[in-house]
Amino acid sequence: MSDERSSSERNRNIWAPWRMEYIDSLAEPDDDCFLCRCRDQADRDEQNLVLWRSGHCMAVLNRYPYTGGHALVAPLEHVANLTDLSDQAMLEMMSLLTDLQRVMTHAISAQGFNIGTNIGRCAGAGLPAHLHVHIVPRWPGDTNFMGVLGDVRVIHTSLTEIYALLRRAGDELNLPSRPRD
Repeated sequence: MSDERSSSERNRNIWAPWRMEYIDSLAEPDDDCFLCRCRDQADRDEQNLVLWRSGHCMAVLNRYPYTGGHALVAPLEHVANLTDLSDQAMLEMMSLLTDLQRVMTHAISAQGFNIGTNIGRCAGAGLPAHLHVHIVPRWPGDTNFMGVLGDVRVIHTSLTEIYALLRRAGDELNLPSRPRD
């Protein structure tokens, strides 16, 4: 029996139903901020994937990662712009990013990093009302045909495994460090 569809039509769909939670979250009102929920639920840090907290910031694993270990550093204060941050919050954000880089190098052998911030929805911010910085660990050859052909990423480790690895590495390295005054 022959299939009359072309091979491109037969092979076009790659199903990723777990992404629906993320897509639905984009329709949530701006006052429903997952970073503020994480901030306010200190007793649920493991469930919320909060790795660390400092006086003004927190580090959280991204539930919709580009690669295993993709994390966010955000101020505790609900602000949208860098210009709204105190000097202390800015320093703590950079300190947590530095510590995450060390931990990811140690725990998951990351060999490179993409670090960036999207400010405003038109710049790609999925949560424009609460500033956050992405840190994405990278390895040689981690971009493969899946992303190029299917706009799909293959994440090799579960969020709970990555969370445990990074927390354990942080303890081993005595991180996060505290900013110097």
